Order: sequence, then structure tokens, then C-alpha cells
Amino acid sequence: MSCKLTPWGATAVVRNLSIRTRQPATPALRAARLEQRPVQNAPFLITRRGLADDIYSRQPPEQSSEPPPPPPSSSPPEYVPKPVEVFAPNFLNAEAIAALEKAAAGQDIYGEGEEGLLFGMPARPGKNEQLQHRYHPVVDQVTKLLMRDGKLSQAQRHMSLILNYLRTTPAPKVSPLRPLLPGSPPPSQLPLNPLLYLTLAIDSVAPLVRIRALKGAAGGGQALELPEPLPVRARRRQAMMWILDVVERKRSTGSGRAQFATRFAQEIVAVVEGRSAVWDRRNQVHKLGTAARANLTHYAVVGKRR
Repeated sequence: MSCKLTPWGATAVVRNLSIRTRQPATPALRAARLEQRPVQNAPFLITRRGLADDIYSRQPPEQSSEPPPPPPSSSPPEYVPKPVEVFAPNFLNAEAIAALEKAAAGQDIYGEGEEGLLFGMPARPGKNEQLQHRYHPVVDQVTKLLMRDGKLSQAQRHMSLILNYLRTTPAPKVSPLRPLLPGSPPPSQLPLNPLLYLTLAIDSVAPLVRIRALKGAAGGGQALELPEPLPVRARRRQAMMWILDVVERKRSTGSGRAQFATRFAQEIVAVVEGRSAVWDRRNQVHKLGTAARANLTHYAVVGKRR
């Protein structure tokens, strides 16, 4: 192989780098080029009929044998009622239509049947019954007394925490010096029923009487103290006020939203066990009532009764 640096190598390189030139246009080459042109470049020739042969041009309207429409009249058109809508044949529409038919006939649209009920139809509330009566009277009264600033939901949460504490706490040890109400269940069974636990504690410490003062009836501007029996609701309210007074004076042993409920439940347990200071208030009120029984025969009281 010859080197490119030699004269023979340079001659070979120049021979390989030959320049391609365009061939001269001959008649045969022109005819071949015309045959190779695409059809779309051919000029459009307008014939004698012009655009009539175009397939996209507008066609003349066809002659119809129908008579022309009548001219519009000034009178309003005749009213034609719409046909009745037919509902889909499913059970929801069938039930709705049956309920409408019962309501039109004056029947009860809800029905009194017990189909699909496992435990029978529940009793409906009476005419004079209210929705607020769905809770136990003790639970409702204690919840309303626990409420502050109208926050009923917060009081209900405290009530649920109190009942949960009474349910989970160990059985109390009742003191024989301060017995509970007669007929109460054994202390070991109280945690099984926290509502009975709470009711028994409140009713046991509730006072039976209250001291009512008659101003100036004793003479010399002094008030005359008279014992007065209390109904059940008033007795429970007085006991609750005493328990709340003791609970608010107690120191909290922790922090959190459940501390008030825990202190209140601990005071309920202390009442059942006879360790609460509420028993002293109850005994004091009963002693005053026993001493004021002599005032029932006072002329200021007897004269008013006559």
C-alpha cells in the first residue's frame, strides 16, 4: 500500500475525491421527470360546466308532493296535557306510591307490622312524654347539677366518667356506724350496678327535713325555726350540693379533664363507706329538726293553721 505522503499516494487521494456534477438535461430525462411528478401538482382545469361537477357544491332542493304548511295563526295553540309519567318498576317507587295512597286514605303511613324486627316493635312515647325523660331521673338530675355555664355535653362526659369509676373501683366497706338505706344490696354487688351505687349513696346521705325560719314569729324580732319535710327530688338536690361543696374543696391529685369526675366519684365511695363529712351535715340538720319540733305548737304557727 502506498503512503499518502508520497506523490503516488497523493494522486490516489485526488482520484478518489472526484466531484459529482449534475447531469445535463436531455429530452429523455425531462420526460422521466414529468412522469415522476405527483398527481396533486397537476393544474386544475375548469371545464365548460364550471363548478357544477363539484361533488361538494350545494344541490338543488328536491320537489316534494306534500302541501305547504299553513300560515301561523294569531290564536294560542290548543292545550294538550302531557301523559302521566310512568315510574320505574322498583320497590322504592312502589313503597312511595303505597305510602301516598295510605296517607290519602287517612291511614298510618309507617305501618304497624313487625316484619324484620328481631325483638318486636318498641313502645312509642305518649303524647305528654318528652324526649328528655329517656335518662334515669337520678342521672338527669345529677348531670344538670354538675353542669357549669350551660355546658351540658361536658357535664354528661363527667357523668359517664363517674359511673365508669364506680364500676371499676373495688367493692366498698360499709361502716356499721353509718349504715345505708334499709334493703340495700350487699356492698360486693354495688360495682356491678353503678347507677344503683350512685343512687344509694345520694339517698343515704340526703336529709329528710329542712329548717324553715319564720321571721319575727318568735317575738323580739327573732325568727322561729320550723322543721319541714322534703320531697325526694329536693332531698337529692340538697345531698348533691353538700357533696359538690366537699369536692370543690378537695385538692386535685393530678391534671386533666377527668380529675373533677375522679374526685366526685371518690367522694361517692367515701359517702358509702361513712368517711365523708357530708354525714356530719346531715346529722346536724336532723338534730336541729328534732329540737325545733316543739315550735310546731307555737301560737304563731297554730293560729295560721286555724
